Parts: sequence; structure tokens; C-alpha cells
Amino acid sequence: MSVWALGINHNTAPLDLRGRFAFALDQIQPALQGYRQSLARQPEATLLSTCNRTELYGAGDQSALDPTIEWLARTGGVSSEILRDHAYVLRDDHAARHAFRVASGLDSMVLGEPQILGQMKDAVRVASDAGALGSTLHQLFQRSFAVAKEVRSSTEIGAHSISMTAAAVRLASQLFEDLHDIRVLFVGAGEMIELAATHFAARQPKGMAIANRTLERGEKLAGRLGAEVMRLADVPGRLHEFDAVISCTASTLPIIGLGAVERAVKKRRHRPMFMVDLAVPRDIEPEVKALDDVYLYTVDDLAAVVQTGKDNRQAAVAQAEAIIDAGVLSFMHWMEQRDPTRGVVPLIQQINAQADEWRATELARARRLLARGEPVEAVLEALSRGLTQKMLHGTLAELHAGDSHARAATAQMVSRLFLRDDPPKPPRNAQP
Repeated sequence: MSVWALGINHNTAPLDLRGRFAFALDQIQPALQGYRQSLARQPEATLLSTCNRTELYGAGDQSALDPTIEWLARTGGVSSEILRDHAYVLRDDHAARHAFRVASGLDSMVLGEPQILGQMKDAVRVASDAGALGSTLHQLFQRSFAVAKEVRSSTEIGAHSISMTAAAVRLASQLFEDLHDIRVLFVGAGEMIELAATHFAARQPKGMAIANRTLERGEKLAGRLGAEVMRLADVPGRLHEFDAVISCTASTLPIIGLGAVERAVKKRRHRPMFMVDLAVPRDIEPEVKALDDVYLYTVDDLAAVVQTGKDNRQAAVAQAEAIIDAGVLSFMHWMEQRDPTRGVVPLIQQINAQADEWRATELARARRLLARGEPVEAVLEALSRGLTQKMLHGTLAELHAGDSHARAATAQMVSRLFLRDDPPKPPRNAQP
């Protein structure tokens, strides 16, 4: 049994390639089921997909890795060679350490950000619902969550951090003289947009609007923030009314095109527009970035901004890594105990089977004696003596075998196993 992780993230793959492998939460279960059905042996599997990463965790035979890469490449519509150029494959303790670091926010673009832990828990829940989460991955992720909790409670890893949405507000304040004078359009109504809207609302802009495919969800968010709500279809015609546009939807295709932005800039008489595309895949066509008077930022563009304060957290990072190292050692010990070639679980099973066989033999003998009319006390005595002799025969034989040093080592072990309340006594003629 082996655990492994195959993935791409903001450090290894460009935004557009990551967009090809983005899975909405409701797409993960059928994707997992399709993946496992495509393999002859179905490994345990969990699929994690966020703006910054897509990762497939597996447990089983490592021979599943090559077909896994092929499956993921087909899913993203790229060649396996392209995927291999940008992907990382981690095995066993390296895979466990990666999972623990991801859960703890150490592998995020925003160091210490808390959202990833909730996203991992969602991914594990979906994998469990899909029947793809076995005991090994269950242990891996439960330990990941425990390590993340300890990291967040024992270190200051989240201190001084700047979220992606806070970074967007900071950039907007650099472009506009006063955020009180701007109108902001939020496209989408998910967690990222809610965070962004909350940050902008704190700066009290002149106006805010929420555009969402589902009006009901948009109305709930708009009601909490005192914002206007509008239909997604109305965005192109009203784009010119807004100085800042923040977009993050689950659309697989851009919903704000170059033409719509060009018309908006013309109507605005070239007053600047600030646009942030937090979606993966993109919500705003990348060509928009080349327009004069438009300042478009993607999640990758915000990377330099969110690194501010990172140096102040290096001590916390070192503490977090120590917690993670301990977690990895514990998990690998758990794995080794279940390894048929190295662990103690198979030995325990063999010992239990042997003891059951001895018990069955002595019980059968006792029943025969009782059937012949032997006294119950005599039968019980014979039963207990027979079991005792069978259990001690191998141990006593080992104590008489080998040279004096071997007997002394055996005596120490036997004393620990059978004479826990008495000090060990070396066998006769053993050398000091």
C-alpha cells in the first residue's frame, strides 16, 4: 500500500493551464467515479480543486500513477507530456507532508490563509459520498486536519497575512484617490466574492452591485451589504457604470468579453477601470489587459501583493514545519503497521489465528473427555494445562537454544513479555 499525490498549482502551472483542470464542487463526485472506473484496480482517491491547485490524492498500488496521469490529461484536454511538464508527483511521506502543508496554509499563495482547510474538508466529504475514500486516505486527511488545527492554534502563521480580496482593495486604493467615490460591481456570489465585497464595503464606496446567475443568492448577499442586485445577462450593458469590477464565478468560459469592456471604456470616456478576475478558469478574457485605461489583475498578478509580511512569519513557518514533521512520522508509522511486508498487523493476525487453533483443539479434546464421563474438574485442569503447554512450548524451546548471548537476549525479551511485575533474570550459565 502506498499513498501519493499528483497535482498542479500556482507554483508549477500558468493560470490558463490550471483553468483546464478546475472542477466545481458538484463535478468532483462524477469525476472521481469516472476516474476509478477507468482503472482495472480502483484505488482510494480524493480530488481537491481550488483557484490555485488541482490535486488528486490516491492510496493503493503505485502502478496506478501512470494511468492516473493519462486520465487527468484527457480530462483537461492536453497531452500527458504537457501535464507531466507542469505536474508534481509525491509519494508516501512526501505526499503526507504535502497534504499537511496544504491543510495548514503553508503551500498557499497567501501564507496561512484559512480557506484551504474548508476546501479540503469539502473534497474529503465528496470523496466519501462517492465511495472513493478508504481507510488510508481517511487517516491521511483526518491527520491533516488535526495538524492544521495545531498549527493554527500553536503558531502565528496567519498573522500579518494579506488575503487575495484584501490585496484587491489595496490595489484599488492605489489607482483611485478615494474609494468613497467609486462604484463597485461584484460578479458572482460565492465565498470569494462575499469576502471581497465585505472588504470593499468596509471602505464605504459610493455604490455596490451584485450580479449573479441565480438572483436569489445574489439578493441574499446584496441584502447583507446594502448593495444593488442585477442579472448576469445585464452586465455587458451596464459595465460602464462601474469603476471597479471583481469577478469570481464557476463558469467554464469567460463571461466578460473584450468587446463589452471596449464599449464600456468608450462610454466612460476613458476614465480608468479597475478589474480583478479571481476565477479559475478566467471570467474575463485575457485580451482585456491590453486595453488602455483598464487595469486587469488575475489571481497570479496578486501574488506579489499578498507576499507582504511574509518575512515576519518565518519563525511561525519553522514552528509549523516542526509540527508537520511530527505528524508525518506518526502517519508513516501508522502506514508501516499495516504494511504486509514490514508491519506488525499481519503478525498479530497470525498469532490470533494460531491461538484460535490451539483453543479449538483443546475444546474438542475437553468435549470428548466430558462425553466419556470424566469429572469436570479433571477436564478443566487438562484443558488449562494443554493450552498453557501449547502457548509456552516455543518460548521455552528458544530459551534453551543458541549460545549464552542469544539465551540472555531471549531471556530479556521473555521477561518483558511474561514477567512484567518481576525483574528479568538471566538464564543459568549466561555471560554477564
